[in-house]
Amino acid sequence: MKKIVCIIIAALAVVCAVPAFAAGNISGTVATDGSTSMEKVIGALGEQFEIDNSGVKFTYNPTGSGTGITAVSEGRCDIGLSSRSLKDEEKEKGLTETVVALDGIAVIVNPANPVSDIDLETIAKIYTGEITNWKEVGGEDAEIVLIGREAGSGTRDGFESITNTSEKCAYRQELTSTGDVITTVAGNPSAIGYASLASVKNTVKAISVGGVAPSEETVKDGSYVVQRPFIMVTKADTALSDAAQAFFDWAVSKEAAEIISAAGAVPAAE
Repeated sequence: MKKIVCIIIAALAVVCAVPAFAAGNISGTVATDGSTSMEKVIGALGEQFEIDNSGVKFTYNPTGSGTGITAVSEGRCDIGLSSRSLKDEEKEKGLTETVVALDGIAVIVNPANPVSDIDLETIAKIYTGEITNWKEVGGEDAEIVLIGREAGSGTRDGFESITNTSEKCAYRQELTSTGDVITTVAGNPSAIGYASLASVKNTVKAISVGGVAPSEETVKDGSYVVQRPFIMVTKADTALSDAAQAFFDWAVSKEAAEIISAAGAVPAAE
């Protein structure tokens, strides 16, 4: 009899140890806001999370990294999304960053452009206006049209930091989303732009940088140097709801790694 009682007590202990937000047991909403570059990754994660938890409504508002950081700081969303690391002043406001994935920033040109490889130093010279014609880098005799993102974009911040061109770029157009950059470059044979590797389509050509093509493997091993983190931003002094905490924990787990990889990024969890 004592043995049976002990077994029952042990079984109850195991049941009680299961967290209240285990998959399928939670309900509520998870509101995310921020980086447009994270659309494929966060969209895939959110979709699967809703499938696994039918009582949860997941939302993603693609406003840009800076806006997403502000939104979580002001309590307008559960989790902010940023394709750049937090600045010191943002951390001083009580914000915390957690890397969910790594993403290459692809340097893209029109498919008709014969140029397929440019080193990092030359890319910097192109974007600062020191090099202005494609013939200077092995292309046609045509003016280079510089396409970039708007101020506050995580992609722009990452690109300019890596190329050491912050506040030096001579953009022809500054666009407000990754999709707009891709569409513009796809429509102009003389254009060059940059976009999240996870979002690149076959309407543009991602060139090699210093002889290394952008891919999951080259981002992971560090040989492709134009890369940045995808992060989730939360407030250190504010607890997440059960639903938001469950999503957060799952997104950085090994279980979500395959989904992130399929979306074109490199999962932080191994």
